[in-house]
Amino acid sequence: MNHDYDVISAARNWITDPTQNATPQQIVTEVFGSDVLTLDQLKARLSKPVYRSLQATLERGDTLDPSIADTVALAMKTWAMERGATHYTHWFQPLTGSTAEKHDSFVSPAGDGLAMATFSGGELIQAEPDASSFPSGGLRATFEARGYTAWDPSSPAFLMRHANGATLCIPTVFASWTGEALDNKTPLLRSTEALNKAVTPALHLFGASEGTRVGSSLGAEQEYFLIAEEYFYNRPDLVMTGRTLFGATPPRGQELEDHYFGAIPDRVLSFMTDAETQMYALGIPVKTRHNEVAPGQFEIAPIYENSNVAADHQQLIMQILRNTARKFGLVCLMHEKPFAGVNGSGKHCNWSMATDKGENLLEPGATPDKNLQFLFFCSAVIKAVDEHQDLLRISVASASNDHRLGANEAPPAIISIFLGSELTEILDRLESGQGGRGPEAGFLGLGSSVLPPLPRHAGDRNRTSPFAFTGNKFEFRAAGSSQSISMPITVLNTIVADAVSALTADLQAKLDSGLAIDDAVGEIVKATYSKHKRIVFNGDGYSTEWHEEAEHVRGLLNLRTSLDAIHHLTDAKNADLFSKYGVLTDRELAARQEIMYDIYFKTVNIEGETTEYIARAMILPASVKYLKDLYGAGSSKAVKGVIAEVEAAADELYEAVGALYTQNQALGGEEVHEKAHHMRDHVLPAMSAVRVAADKLEKVVAEKHWPLPTYRQMLFVK
Repeated sequence: MNHDYDVISAARNWITDPTQNATPQQIVTEVFGSDVLTLDQLKARLSKPVYRSLQATLERGDTLDPSIADTVALAMKTWAMERGATHYTHWFQPLTGSTAEKHDSFVSPAGDGLAMATFSGGELIQAEPDASSFPSGGLRATFEARGYTAWDPSSPAFLMRHANGATLCIPTVFASWTGEALDNKTPLLRSTEALNKAVTPALHLFGASEGTRVGSSLGAEQEYFLIAEEYFYNRPDLVMTGRTLFGATPPRGQELEDHYFGAIPDRVLSFMTDAETQMYALGIPVKTRHNEVAPGQFEIAPIYENSNVAADHQQLIMQILRNTARKFGLVCLMHEKPFAGVNGSGKHCNWSMATDKGENLLEPGATPDKNLQFLFFCSAVIKAVDEHQDLLRISVASASNDHRLGANEAPPAIISIFLGSELTEILDRLESGQGGRGPEAGFLGLGSSVLPPLPRHAGDRNRTSPFAFTGNKFEFRAAGSSQSISMPITVLNTIVADAVSALTADLQAKLDSGLAIDDAVGEIVKATYSKHKRIVFNGDGYSTEWHEEAEHVRGLLNLRTSLDAIHHLTDAKNADLFSKYGVLTDRELAARQEIMYDIYFKTVNIEGETTEYIARAMILPASVKYLKDLYGAGSSKAVKGVIAEVEAAADELYEAVGALYTQNQALGGEEVHEKAHHMRDHVLPAMSAVRVAADKLEKVVAEKHWPLPTYRQMLFVK
């Protein structure tokens, strides 16, 4: 073959790494959490007064006492160095959507040619990375470089290991010199506090004890693709953009439905085991792994934990998957739609609210129709989602997610809630004044005496719903696979806090008027559901009938593209909401809108220029070379027919590339939102025209001349 890549070597080029193998007993007793500085480990290293002070911050939200910082820092340094760490870093999440770190050594010169290991409380609490090169959306000028990272004690420090040692990572927030949030973690922490302040007064009305704290809990599923690295590095589009900008549909995709939950290939299973062992050491509670629907697609899912820690863990999961894949001759693709025509990848955020005692506030129990507390909080979620459809859509907006939403098991851009048949019936009966519930779900008979009867769930699942109740939580399915989950959860926390606050005030007023709590909650749930039930939809979210009904009958928003959505971020109602709960100031909100426009523009701009390059420098020359072979192959009817077909497609490609070049040069204006709209309205259609012509050529140009690994190779060689 003339290509640098080879199908056979791609299939054979992998190894296992036995250094990461651990027995089940070792994982439970030795590995899990071994690279995390837990509270128990700190307790053993700190004096009782210092530990109690730190515990008050972590468990009750008290302000951190700076006087304990030196003692905590010494304990951290000792723990980390005992485990091989030579450096430490403030690990933070700038508005790029990824993580950032600047490593400093524990080793400091002590004079006379000597050195000592130092790490002070000041270095623990605060660092000063250069803020000028991170996105700020206008909050900081380029010449204004000062920014601060500040220790987040609610997320434990951990070790990130590499081949020659380890680094102590200290989760931090990132703020400007003026105190404005330049990261994703700060608003998430603020929204968690807003949720706590909104929900605890409601719980007190339901009889909860004083001092109860509430937070959101999260388990975020992660979908991803794996391809052989031989193919990845021979695809400039994958290297530069994370997705294939070209690729004819192969004879076989996912239509046989044989990949989903199928046997995991040994190479992939070895990779998964290695990655999971690293995650266990970091205390990440990964639980599930399986083949996803598309060939070459997989999923990993953790169980629930505090949302702030879960968001940190999600960033680590993506990093570990990417790094570990390379050890097995694979590349992990996190893009929402790396391959056209098959399932894209999402990040399903399973969200709920829980007290510090472990009570799940969205647990319906055995008799949900009588569970007043559950019905109250469930109604608040319904109200929140209906009133803030735009914010939920904005929270998952990106150029890459636009390719995914609306098909192949991804939810549509229209936000709706799936409640399931039982919960919908309970709320319908409450609204009509009947109360109670319908027949019990009972058991599912399987038709054979040797098989056990299975309890039937109260409702089916809906894979086309963007926001689905799944038994004791809501699953927000619209988040993209590559994005940080901090923004979606920040939005969820804030809008639910607002809804709970409004319903709590209503409940308090009814109780003050002498109404019994049962009657008061019943009236609130009935009124709330009646007003907001337009957002509830249990049917097929893909159907054209639903889109027509949602938009024109129910009046729901249909923000089809990210730019349709981002426009609404700074609407007065949204600015007022975030300001009211202290989650984002007007300037911080406007900055995030500017950054979203900028990232959209740059993403599509890179794709447009990469498309032009590949078409000009790789596909057109390959087609011309094939034509040269054909011109010397005689004058048979077959040869003439193939020549005509290749010439027509090559001419079409040449014309399309010229049109794309014109749009790539234009940019659309001076302002970033103008550039973003130019990318959507002109560059993306021009790219599509180039792809159509190129994909025609892929189907007729001889394989030995084709310059790119094909879908057939990339999706099925494992």
